Amino acid sequence: MSAKDFLVEIGTEELPPKALRSLMDAFAENLTAGVDDAHLPHGAVHAYASPRRLAVLIEALADSQRARTSTQKGPPVAVAFDKDGQPQAAAIAFAKKCGVAVSELGRESTDKGEWLTASLHEHGRSSAELLPELVTTALAKLPIPRRMRWGDNDAEFVRPVHWIVMLHGTDVVDANIFGIRSANISRGHRFHSSGAVTIDKASDYLAALENEGHVIADFLRRRELVVAGVADAAAAAGGVIVDGESLYDEVTALVEWPVPILGSFDAAYLELPKEVVISTLTGHQRYFPVADVRGKLLPLFVTVANIESTDPDQVRDGNERVIRPRLADAAFFWSSDRKRSLASRSEQLRDVVYQRGLGSLHDRALRIASIGEAICAQLSQPADTVERAALLAKCDLLTDMVGEFPELQGLMGQYYATADGEPEALARAIGEQYLPRYAGDALPGSGAGQVLAIADKLDIIAGIFVTGKKPSGNRDPFGLRRAALGIVRIIIEGELELDLKELIAIAITAQPAGKRDIAELNDEFYAFIAERLRGYSKDRDAELTTETFDAVLVREPRSLLDFARRLDAVQAFTKLDEAASLAAANKRIANILKKSGLDEVPEVQDKLLVDAAEVALAAAISAAHETVRPLLASAQYTGALTALAALRGPVDKFFDEVLVMADDTALRDNRLALLGRLRRLFLEVADISRLVVGD
Repeated sequence: MSAKDFLVEIGTEELPPKALRSLMDAFAENLTAGVDDAHLPHGAVHAYASPRRLAVLIEALADSQRARTSTQKGPPVAVAFDKDGQPQAAAIAFAKKCGVAVSELGRESTDKGEWLTASLHEHGRSSAELLPELVTTALAKLPIPRRMRWGDNDAEFVRPVHWIVMLHGTDVVDANIFGIRSANISRGHRFHSSGAVTIDKASDYLAALENEGHVIADFLRRRELVVAGVADAAAAAGGVIVDGESLYDEVTALVEWPVPILGSFDAAYLELPKEVVISTLTGHQRYFPVADVRGKLLPLFVTVANIESTDPDQVRDGNERVIRPRLADAAFFWSSDRKRSLASRSEQLRDVVYQRGLGSLHDRALRIASIGEAICAQLSQPADTVERAALLAKCDLLTDMVGEFPELQGLMGQYYATADGEPEALARAIGEQYLPRYAGDALPGSGAGQVLAIADKLDIIAGIFVTGKKPSGNRDPFGLRRAALGIVRIIIEGELELDLKELIAIAITAQPAGKRDIAELNDEFYAFIAERLRGYSKDRDAELTTETFDAVLVREPRSLLDFARRLDAVQAFTKLDEAASLAAANKRIANILKKSGLDEVPEVQDKLLVDAAEVALAAAISAAHETVRPLLASAQYTGALTALAALRGPVDKFFDEVLVMADDTALRDNRLALLGRLRRLFLEVADISRLVVGD
């Protein structure tokens, strides 16, 4: 069986830059999965993309599938033949289905009887025959939220398709995709290439496009050139790039032949808040801001052109002309917005609907203030700063600056609050209210900021749950999962001892009356937060199992900090030698108590302890109770479970020597009571009967 490199390139109009990398990766993953499912041996897989193409190159793809022999199981022999051994309808139909004579069928004996079998020989199909369908399927599975049509056919894709290259070695794989016939003709750069670029063989793809088409199709290599190029341009001016990671992928997706160019703007604009200048450069124009080594912005930027101009000064001048009015607008907004205080905008929030059924932004501000007050009460800290910050927190949404730069909400509120003479702690809390905005983002650094951020997120989740629009599947239009994870991170990493269940109830009750049962909503809300805690905990400890997390979750700790402590304790317990035996014993005890039929397990009566093993277990439980009680009171759960591990011997001996379900009702109930006491002792920390420990 021979093998050759396989190439597929889908040539399109300019693809959406923010989605290009994910489309590229998904195309390669989907095609690889299809090739693997088709049992086509192959080597390494490479994903490529540029603004006008998605491509996959699979090294050493086999010419055809390997021939395979499989065994098909048929009907029972007793059904397939009569008592005289003559084939019946079942045998005849099975043989026909398998394409063999009844006499060629085999037999297989199992513990459930004898069955007919057939050996099926499958000749492998050629790659040329399989690949068109595999590529079509891979394209159909791309994560494209909205597809478009073009021309007079029914084809749909993220952008109109103009050419398709499919090569297996030097051979064109004949295919018709999106109404376009495949070939070995690609297209080069819109301006630096005459157009058509012939790909003689799949392995020549990158070199042919770069040398003849002025296109660097390798996304990752092009990204490296962008990163290095803009850094070099900034360094030549004595600076460094600011906030580059937010732009590298997008800029890479906008150019096929990156050429960095240094530009400048009027230094007077550096009087604006740093974030405003950065957002103006990055958000509108995809320019890279430049700062000095101390982080102070310079009146410079680096843009990445898609052409190698013979007159780069003209390109530079054009980009500088574009950015001037953008910065002028920002300066106007900055000046205009400060003519009014944040507080003066508060009443206007009454006229802005937050969400249908949840009132106005003013209503939301009052709810956040109320929730924030409750959080402060739990933390035994004054609530004045948080309450006023909550009432002012959404006022910057009415400013021109935030209207132009929505990503600056909160931060501009901090600047405007400072300009209004508000206390520093209050202004900072407003600036931190949305943190963390994304995975890995910084957390609020001030106490008031932590409280305001938690209150804000509790209100978001509670409101959407009340309106019945909680996330389902991959859909989360209101960002509730992100908000919940933010709550988890702030509480645990900030070591805030909060009664989450109480706060959830307050947040739910603060919402406009809904039709849902409040208790049910509280439970759903807690479960939603717990699932984010599950993911967060697994990210922090790769060894954490679902069973370990569930062992704690069943206790529904009111505090996330307490939840985390219990989780650490149970995780440590699973590594003890006694863990497997005690987990199995707890599982056995849980089953015995469940089957006992007792609605309520009675107290242990010492006078009914007649067997030496049960006397010893009762004594061990009493001693353990005295040991772990102070540990539990101070939330030293690891120490408590370590102490309880000493019960392994008495527990094992009890089950070896004592019949729990004795005929004597009094003895039986007392032994059940003893086991119930033992189980309650472990349940003070977690339900270890849920653990899966050992081999």
